[in-house]
Amino acid sequence: MPEFDVAIVGLGAMGAAAAYQLAKRGVRVIGFDRHHPPHTLGSSHGETRVTRLAIGEGDHLTPLVMRSHKLWREIERETGASLLSEVGGLIVSSHSNAAVTHVAGFFQKTVAAAERFGIAHELLTAANIRARWPQLKVRDDEFGYFEPSAGFVRPEECVRAQLALAQKNGADVRANETVLGFEPAPDCVRITSDKGTYSAGKLIVAAGPWLPQLLGARYMRVFKIYRQVQFWFELHDIAPFRPERFPIFIWELQNSKQGLYGFPAIDGVRAIKVASEQFESTTTPDTVNREVSTEEIAAMRALIAPHLEGVGPHCVKATTCLYTVTPDFGFVIDTHPDSKRVILASPCSGHGFKHSPAIGEALADLALGQPPRFDLAPFRLSSRAW
Repeated sequence: MPEFDVAIVGLGAMGAAAAYQLAKRGVRVIGFDRHHPPHTLGSSHGETRVTRLAIGEGDHLTPLVMRSHKLWREIERETGASLLSEVGGLIVSSHSNAAVTHVAGFFQKTVAAAERFGIAHELLTAANIRARWPQLKVRDDEFGYFEPSAGFVRPEECVRAQLALAQKNGADVRANETVLGFEPAPDCVRITSDKGTYSAGKLIVAAGPWLPQLLGARYMRVFKIYRQVQFWFELHDIAPFRPERFPIFIWELQNSKQGLYGFPAIDGVRAIKVASEQFESTTTPDTVNREVSTEEIAAMRALIAPHLEGVGPHCVKATTCLYTVTPDFGFVIDTHPDSKRVILASPCSGHGFKHSPAIGEALADLALGQPPRFDLAPFRLSSRAW
């Protein structure tokens, strides 16, 4: 059997970051992905992902994203890729919002995180928002939080750049190879794929939406998979929506349990990406409907119309992606309950890509038995009351 120090299952956001961090330390690492990353069948695609430094989902996450911004810049310098755009980020909410972004009190917790970590920000009235971004049709009783250092990262380019660096540093990247199972032993972990059998000292399982089926039935209630849809709608005029004039936004709406988030028009395309989130019905990566229906497009068009000025009715394109979500919307970064040689990495819950470079560092530390840069106690599976 081929022998490696560390094996990684899944080479999306977290797996690619871990592969790069391990390889640059001289570790013998092998990574598997059932498709050819970056691809459109998991969670790490769709041209853009939101990044923000003040994290309303929990103060323990802000150090991760602050470190990630530094790592994105390092990777940009090494590869020449454009990964991070700090165009600013606006969160709109109210005292009567029906929509909730992942956790209760998201807006107030975001402000508290910004104050605690000294992150530059502004608190805005509805009049302030309308004056700066008339594209957003906010109500009089709505208010905003603006963070200049927020923005977006490009998920496909991030995965591609880190895998390229991992291979440059000696990583063995196995695309289009499906891991069927693994078996911990006292001195190694044996990994079986559809193309062979391998041995590694440690195994990182970062399989995203394929994680529950790989771990087995006992984890189905812990990691639930939800189908999400991303839409691109035409613009009447691209100028007001260019990155220098329009931020990323997250909007906790008053008249819908579904919030709304979106991005500026990038790369000269006269369209903006907008989306909502749904957590009503679960799916699997093998059974999910990857087609976007005309009814779904019409529903998003109806959600946009009262809130965005200058966005046309024509949907330029739409695509699906998959969220792997825990009951508390938190991350799991922990060793497997049955073996210290197996590390579980399921950090996304719909808000994880922004943290992925720093999580890759932490996974490398765990795999090598080194003290992580961050306190990983909040991410332990064993400490959660599920």
